Amino acid sequence: MDTAAPYAVLGAGSWGTALALQLVRNHRGTRLWGRDSRALADLDARRENRRYLPGFPLPDSLVVTDDLALAIEGAGGIILAVPAEALRGTLEATIRRGLGHLPILIATKGMESTTALLMHEVARAVRPRGPLALLSGPSFAREVAAGLPTAVTVASEDTDTAQKFAEAFHGSSFRIYLGQDLPGVALGGAVKNVIAIGAGLSDGLAMGANARAALITRGLAELVRLGLREGARLETFMGLSGVGDLMLTATDDQSRNHRLGRLLAQGVSLEAAQARIGQVTEGMQTLPALQKRRLAARVEMPITDALDAILNQGADPRRTLERLLERSRTTEFPGTG
Repeated sequence: MDTAAPYAVLGAGSWGTALALQLVRNHRGTRLWGRDSRALADLDARRENRRYLPGFPLPDSLVVTDDLALAIEGAGGIILAVPAEALRGTLEATIRRGLGHLPILIATKGMESTTALLMHEVARAVRPRGPLALLSGPSFAREVAAGLPTAVTVASEDTDTAQKFAEAFHGSSFRIYLGQDLPGVALGGAVKNVIAIGAGLSDGLAMGANARAALITRGLAELVRLGLREGARLETFMGLSGVGDLMLTATDDQSRNHRLGRLLAQGVSLEAAQARIGQVTEGMQTLPALQKRRLAARVEMPITDALDAILNQGADPRRTLERLLERSRTTEFPGTG
């Protein structure tokens, strides 16, 4: 990866814009690409992403374009920050333009709904070889854009790829930790969005801080069970991309998934709630894929089951969450007595 070459950030939502601002802050040449030509023209003219990240002026050095070929031409690396459902198509488009060899950093969290694949698995299905890394951790876009202290994980099976993306992003307010556990980092980033909807439901129903803490903790236990079955490392789930991201997303209304849960608890319809939020809530799209994945792995995930019943089968939210606490007594850590 040529660190002097510009970076192409694909995805001009709040997260992609924040990551582009961090690269510019680190004096890296940066291009920000999005699909919506009209929105990109407005963003470029106003030098502000008023729809997704208002209040943060875009530096003149940041190139904004809807031309994918221009965005990736001569780039030293690609950062994918598109919604999970768009990741496959976006990556295929870069390959058609002959740039499938470039190092890729996936900053998208979630699963592909039709295949239940995690984001790095989608990338490997499209491009079996080539430098690949994941970026994940507790990181709200507005706080990154504002330069507030943030710590995240960059994971790759190739140390050089992880190091070079880390060098591009690491700064005084944006600390990078390196890892190698792609399945663990990817699962943490996907499952936490589902659990955050449950925490939002619990908070919206005024079930109390105790119930929220129980739901988050047992949600983490479900994540660990699935992750260990799939070959991830336990320590990954105790780190930034595991418990760190889960705590952030499940306890703060900056999280779209937490807000969705709150709105649903207030009786707002799913369609109206998503319209109010105005951006993709990855937890809703991840949930069906997560169910497919955990059933295939034969892993018990009662909180995931309960959320599926509420969100996709019309179950009563309060009664369904209460039933979770009424389940038969069991050992917190099976096998320990």
